[in-house]
Amino acid sequence: MADRSPALTLEVLQLVFGEDYARDFSIRLWTGATVSAEGEPRFTLSINTPYALPAAFAPPIDLNPGRAFANGLIDIGGDLEAGVDALMNALAHVPKRSLGRLAATLARLPRAREVSGDIGSRMRGLRHSRRRDAAAVGFHYDQPPVFFRSFLDESLVYSCGYFDGGAETLGEAQLAKIDYILAKLQLEPGERLLDIGCGWGALVMRAAEKFGAQAFGITLSRGQCKEARRRIAAAGLGDRATIELWDYRDLGALEFDKIASVGMIEHVGRERTGLYFEAAFRALRKGGLFLNHGIADQSHARRGERTTGFIDRFVFPDGDLLPVSETLLFAERAGFELRDVENLRENYARTTRAWLANLERNSSLAIAATNERTYRVWRLYLAGSAQGFRSGRLGVFQSLLAKPHSDGSVEARSRRALYAPAPVPAPPTSPTALTFGVRS
Repeated sequence: MADRSPALTLEVLQLVFGEDYARDFSIRLWTGATVSAEGEPRFTLSINTPYALPAAFAPPIDLNPGRAFANGLIDIGGDLEAGVDALMNALAHVPKRSLGRLAATLARLPRAREVSGDIGSRMRGLRHSRRRDAAAVGFHYDQPPVFFRSFLDESLVYSCGYFDGGAETLGEAQLAKIDYILAKLQLEPGERLLDIGCGWGALVMRAAEKFGAQAFGITLSRGQCKEARRRIAAAGLGDRATIELWDYRDLGALEFDKIASVGMIEHVGRERTGLYFEAAFRALRKGGLFLNHGIADQSHARRGERTTGFIDRFVFPDGDLLPVSETLLFAERAGFELRDVENLRENYARTTRAWLANLERNSSLAIAATNERTYRVWRLYLAGSAQGFRSGRLGVFQSLLAKPHSDGSVEARSRRALYAPAPVPAPPTSPTALTFGVRS
């Protein structure tokens, strides 16, 4: 009897994408058969096995399409962001009248097989305990530094770049973003700066070298801590910059003039967000400023539910994306006054596209540093992120928060000054030893 799997696979795709499913993209089956787009295809969807679609479209639907891609059952050639966009829109709009036929057709295809090595994260212990948070951060960030160098800029900055003001390259945009943050914080020579979730130390190094600050960074990633310390030593900044393997909950009696946190709050967890802002409030002197930079949920559907599915299993275990309104409510309850908030999501769409292009261009380097499956996971994650920021499903906000003096006064500049920052101050000619104030 003739194998009906190719015809059934095309029937499934027609039910998912609609009658004109191959209008702007092409399809390639494991048999070598193709369905060509009507015009120039935006991407090519490859179905690499007869059991690919039953695996991809089995519940839970927020996990299994990405899982199938990571394991090579399906592939998207060309514009991966366009492919992710088309699939997400199609799955969200499959007509209810087609669901029964879709399930029946999938059931006639060969059963999905278990994939060797398909594990992902396996978090243990109390969610957002110190030990589990360290394990979750390590899962994502403790890849070999050469892997991150395959797609980040030369400063290893792993957060949204800032392309306004003439920045064109990824490196220029990342430097502009760091300077933008430090200018919003009104960082002055000699001031004590804390960077919560300091990554590989780029902001700490910039604050010490160009702004003359005494900069202190903390991270839960052993790999980041080791590399950041190496870079600080190589730059000769050890008297003004230091990195510690610390949890934000362990700052104790240390006190700072300014605090930055860039891309950290996504790891905190909804149930710990209040504690996070309380810890920052305690560590900041009266009159000081705190800039919190983080991704926010703008889907208006989940309204701050924790990440699940593919992202939670293979990319960011235990991550939570809250609406910015909810995040700021936690900040205000901790005692902060909101002075400014800005959404940079278009900048993050451009940043993630640049990362994806770098990763694809340096695929052999990335795979050699990790493996093929990790490369595919990150390729899909970056494309999905670009789609999220472009579509408005995700936002990324810089919130400038002040800790008022006892009389209610704050030391923040006007909003006009924030968006036309003063020139970067020169570092002091004779830097003092790195010290941090402790409350009496």
